[in-house]
Amino acid sequence: MFSPYYAWRDRRDPEDHCAINVALYGETKRWAMTEHGRSALSRSAEAFALGRSGFFWDGRGLDIRIDETCAPWPRRLKGRVRLDGEAFNPRTFELERAGRHLWRPIAPFARVSVAWEAPTLSWSGAGYFDTNRGDEPLENAFRSWTWSRARLKQGARVFYEVERRRDAPLSLSLGFADDEGIREIEAPPRAPLPKSLWRIARDTRSDGAARLLESLEDAPFYARARIAHRLAGEDAISIHETLDLDRFASPIVKAMLPFRMPRSIGRPISAGRFPAPPFPAPRAPDQL
Repeated sequence: MFSPYYAWRDRRDPEDHCAINVALYGETKRWAMTEHGRSALSRSAEAFALGRSGFFWDGRGLDIRIDETCAPWPRRLKGRVRLDGEAFNPRTFELERAGRHLWRPIAPFARVSVAWEAPTLSWSGAGYFDTNRGDEPLENAFRSWTWSRARLKQGARVFYEVERRRDAPLSLSLGFADDEGIREIEAPPRAPLPKSLWRIARDTRSDGAARLLESLEDAPFYARARIAHRLAGEDAISIHETLDLDRFASPIVKAMLPFRMPRSIGRPISAGRFPAPPFPAPRAPDQL
């Protein structure tokens, strides 16, 4: 949906404009988002393979195989990720009244095991899995959105704030728990956050002040960060995202995207085959 090549070709033939985005943070940072044509794509109800990378759903969770080249500096990013949902949510939310944009938090809390070959890293911990899909460009329906998710002692909290072009603003405040499923909960007050490096305005929901802990992505139209705030009587840390679609619609911004999202040219890469071999058993945290 963020492909400049797809936009420049009047958004025809989406299967010819696919990419897998991988962002690795921490001391060892990596970014990969190479677009491939349809000759590198293979998919079914249980699998999506693109080039040397792909996803396989086995009914309990996802096996993810990553073999990508980073951008803008060409470095290898190769490894395996296993995501097992601790609870699955069947509900899909319409983000606007026409029903053209849908969001589903499939696994609001999950266990994730990661084993990288390049760079050499491994860990396991808490995770999250959701999906967005739509029948038109995002910028046609929305001006902006803000999303955040926190893992709490009992379940998780997700906030989704959407500024819509055709409808009034949408605010979702959701609680997830093993024994209660999904609940719509009254949202705490808005709390301001510092503007991004590119001057994108940001806020969140919090019972008190909120703090920016770490900027993870800072782009002209998008910002991702770790924040600290107070939720349901707990000190919480959330992953927070803000997307400015007025900025994204700018031709100048689209012209900048190929530096972070190159398109594969030359001989096509054959799509990977599934099922993948079993994922190795995760090591205990004190072994990582």
